[in-house]
Amino acid sequence: MTDQMHKLSIVRQAKASNISRSGVYYLPHPVSTEMHALMSLLDELHLDIHLLAAVCCNNY
Repeated sequence: MTDQMHKLSIVRQAKASNISRSGVYYLPHPVSTEMHALMSLLDELHLDIHLLAAVCCNNY
């Protein structure tokens, strides 16, 4: 991981650690409960449709 207080710059620390600089500066933002519910619903639908497609393909 990188250290802000290290004498090497962030760029050089990232290069030495073999990680991208975007990964160093990325700060995740929290997901709202509504968005989490929507993503869960989409995952559920995707799994249902995927299973339906598998059943249809096995009939041929």
